[in-house]
Amino acid sequence: MTGSAKGENGMPGRLAALLTETAADAVGTADNRAGGVYLCSSSPGLLRLAVLAGLPGHLFRPWWRLHVDRPFPVADVHRLGVQVVLPNATETMRRYPQFAAGLPFPFGSIHVPVAHAVSTFGVLTVLRPSAADAAEVLAERDRLTRLAQRLGGALRRLEQEGSSVRWDDEPLYVRPPATGPAAARLARFSWDPATGALAADDHLPALLGVPAGRELSHVRDLVECVTDPPRLQDLLRQTAAGRPPALPVPVRAANGEPRLVQLWGPGDADGARSAGGVVLDAGSGSTADAAADLLPDGVLSLDRLGVVGYANPRAAELLRRPHAELVGRSLWEGVPWLQEPAYEEHLRAVLLSDQPAHFHVRRPSGQEERPAEGDWLALSVYAGTDILTCTVRPSSRVPEPPVNPVEPVESVGGLAFDRGARDATTAEDTATAPMYRPIALAIALTEAVTARQVSAVVMQELLPAFGGRRLAIYLLQERHLYLAWEHGFPEGFLAPFDGVGLDTRLPGVETLTTGRPLFFDSMPQLRAAYPGIALDATEGARAFLPLIASGRPVGTCILGFDRPRSFSTQERTVLTAVAGLIAHAMEKAQRYETEAALARGLQQALLPHRLSAHPQVETAGRYLPGTQGMEVGGDWYDVVETGGALALVIGDVQGHGVQAAATMGQLRSAVRAFAVGDHPPDEVMSGTNHLLIDLDPGQFASCCYVRLDPVTGVARAARAGHPLPLLRRPDGLTELVDIPGGVVLGVDPQARYPVTELRLEPGAILALYTDGLVERPGADIDDGIAALRVALSRAGGGEVRADGRFLAGVADRLTTTARHTVDRPDDIALLLATRRSAAPRDD
Repeated sequence: MTGSAKGENGMPGRLAALLTETAADAVGTADNRAGGVYLCSSSPGLLRLAVLAGLPGHLFRPWWRLHVDRPFPVADVHRLGVQVVLPNATETMRRYPQFAAGLPFPFGSIHVPVAHAVSTFGVLTVLRPSAADAAEVLAERDRLTRLAQRLGGALRRLEQEGSSVRWDDEPLYVRPPATGPAAARLARFSWDPATGALAADDHLPALLGVPAGRELSHVRDLVECVTDPPRLQDLLRQTAAGRPPALPVPVRAANGEPRLVQLWGPGDADGARSAGGVVLDAGSGSTADAAADLLPDGVLSLDRLGVVGYANPRAAELLRRPHAELVGRSLWEGVPWLQEPAYEEHLRAVLLSDQPAHFHVRRPSGQEERPAEGDWLALSVYAGTDILTCTVRPSSRVPEPPVNPVEPVESVGGLAFDRGARDATTAEDTATAPMYRPIALAIALTEAVTARQVSAVVMQELLPAFGGRRLAIYLLQERHLYLAWEHGFPEGFLAPFDGVGLDTRLPGVETLTTGRPLFFDSMPQLRAAYPGIALDATEGARAFLPLIASGRPVGTCILGFDRPRSFSTQERTVLTAVAGLIAHAMEKAQRYETEAALARGLQQALLPHRLSAHPQVETAGRYLPGTQGMEVGGDWYDVVETGGALALVIGDVQGHGVQAAATMGQLRSAVRAFAVGDHPPDEVMSGTNHLLIDLDPGQFASCCYVRLDPVTGVARAARAGHPLPLLRRPDGLTELVDIPGGVVLGVDPQARYPVTELRLEPGAILALYTDGLVERPGADIDDGIAALRVALSRAGGGEVRADGRFLAGVADRLTTTARHTVDRPDDIALLLATRRSAAPRDD
C-alpha cells in the first residue's frame, strides 16, 4: 500500500487494511484527486464514510454521514445497485443539484457499488478533474468497478468469518501516493508513553534509511533507526514527561543522512493523551527552505491531507503561532481560528478544482500587535500535484463594524456553522461566505410536496448547518398555531403550546405577529424576556423564526441548541432568509395537500365500492396509492356482469393527479358500458381506444380485459400494453399467461387487439395487476414479475371457501410488502379471481 492510514479512531484489523488499500489504489492511478469508501452503519438507512484518501477529513465532515434516501449519487448507487458517472460539474448539477450545491466546484466523480452476490456493503467513490463527457472516463470507471468487486468479495469473506463489516466510527485517512520521483520529505508518528506503542505513516522507514518492510511498532524501533540512539531516547523520555524540545532536533538516519525531529508531548495537540512528532528531510530541500526563510511574506506548504510540511519564520509571525505548533500538524490544529466556513470553503475549492484561491482572514487580537498591519491577513493558496502552497501577507482591509449579538437585530449576512459562543467583534469575510447550505436547502425544498416532507428536509439540511439539536414547526390555522413537526424536544414538552392563539404572549407567537425573528443566546436570556414561560432542562440558545410567504403568515419555526451561543450577523440573516424559503414551501405543501385530498376523494368515488358477484366465482381487489407526488393515479380495476359471464378489468392511466384520476373514471365508465353490452374483448379494447383518442389525444393507458364464463371456466382475454396476467393452477404451478395483445390505448386509432382463449380450472387463481406492484427504480420489471409469481404460488394454497374470504387473504399477502413500503413511486392495483367447483348450497 502506497498511502498511509491514520484513523482517529485507531481502528486496527483487516477491515481497516482492506479499506485503506482500496482507497489508495483508487487514487493511485489516472488523475483522481481523492477517493473514499462509504459503508453501511449500524443505524438503518445510514451510510458512513469509512475511509478518505487525498483530502483532509476535517474539511469534509458534512459528508461523513449520508442517508440512503437522499438525492445524492452515493445514495442512489447503494440503494439501486447502479453505477453513477458524473464527468463534469454541468452533468452533476443536472442530475444531482443538491450534491452540486454542496460542492460547487469544477470536478467530476465516479461512484460504483461495493457488493458481492446479493450483499451490498457500500459505495466506492472518487473525485477527479472534469471531463468533456462520460466516454472519457469509461476506462477509469471499469478499473474502479474491478476494485469495488475485489473489495466486495473480501468484505463478504470477512462477514462469513463472523467479522462485522459495518462502520460506525470516524473515517480513516489515507495519504495518496506521491506522483513525483522525489522521496517524501516529512513523516508523522505518535506513541503512547505508557506502553511505548508506536503508530507511524509509510514514509517513516524511508526517511530513517531502513527497508520499507521493516515494522516500526514500538518507540524503541524508532530509537534504533538513528546513529545516536541515547540522545534521541533521552529526548523522547523528556517529551513523554511533558518537556518536549522547543526547536527541531538534528539527528542522522541509519544511512547517515541529516534529519530533523520535532516532538510534542501529551496534551499539546488538542489534549491528546499520546505524544507525537515528525521527521523532516533536512537535506535536499534545505537550500530552498533557507531561501524561503528570507522572504518578507509568510510561506506554508501543506500536503493533500492538510498537514503543514514547511513554514517560514514570517508565516509563524503573521499567524501568531509558534513554529513548532505549525510544522507536522494539520493546518486546523496549528491555526484553530482558520476553522471558519468561509475559509474552509476556499480550501475545499483549491483541493477539488486545483484553481488558486485568494481571500482575507480576520486575525484574532493578540500580543505584539503591529498597528500598521491591522487585524487582517491576505492569504493565497496554490494547488500542486502533491502539495498546496500558501502565502500570507498583511492586509489593509477594513472590517465591518461589530454587531452586539445580544441586541435584537434584523440584519442580513452569510452562513456560518455553529462554533459555540463567539467573540462579538469577530467578523467574517462576508463577500465570500459559503452559501451552499441555503442553496442545498432551497433545492431540497423544491422536491418536498407535503408539510411532513418539508419539515423533514428542514431537519436534515438546516439543523446540521448550525449545530442545532431541536426543531419545532407550527402552522397557522384559524388564528391558532398547531404543532406540525417536532424533533429533539423532551416527550410531551411542546404539547401545552399546541393550538395557542395569536393573542398569547409567547416568542413563537410574537415572531409571527411582528414578522421579526427572535434570537436568545441562552435560556436565562429567554426567561428574562418572557417571565414564567415553561422551559426544558437545557440552557442552550433558541431561535424563533416567522414563516411568512408573500406577506401571508404561515407559521413559526423554532431552532434549539444544547448549549448557549451567540448568533452572528451572517447567521441571523441566513436564518431569516431560510425562514422565507420554508414558508413558501409550506404554503405550497398546504395547497398541494388540499388538491391531493380532492383528488383522493375523486378517485375513491370512481373506484368500485363493490364487485359484481357470481355463485361460482370469487374475486378480490386491492388498490394502494403511491406515496410520492400527488399520491393518486390512474390505476383501476373492475368486475362487471356481462351476458351471463363476468368481465375482469384492470387498467393504468399514464401520470398522477386529478387529471389521471378523471381520465381513469371516464375509461372505467366506457369499459363498463361495452362490457354490459356483452361486446367481445377485442371490440371493448378498440372502442375504448377510440374514445380515449377523442377525449385527450395526449393521454394513454394500458388495460387488460378478461371475459370469464363461470360455468365452463373458459376465459377470452385482450390486452392493450398491460403486464401479462399470472395463473396459479390448483397444483401450485404458477405461470405467465401468454396474451399477444396490442399497443396501449390512446396511441393508434387503427390498433388491433387479438383475443386469446384460456381455461380457469376450479381452484385456480387468475391474477391481474398494474406495474406498480412489480416495478422498482433501478430494477428489471421481469424480476418483479418473477417475485410476484413466486409469492402467488406460495400464497394461493388452500380451499376456496363459500364465505368469499379466501382470495381476500391472498390479496392481502401479495400486497403486504407494498403496504409497508414508505416510499411507493407509483400506485398499485390488483385483481384476483378463482372458480368454485360448484355453486354453494343455500342452507
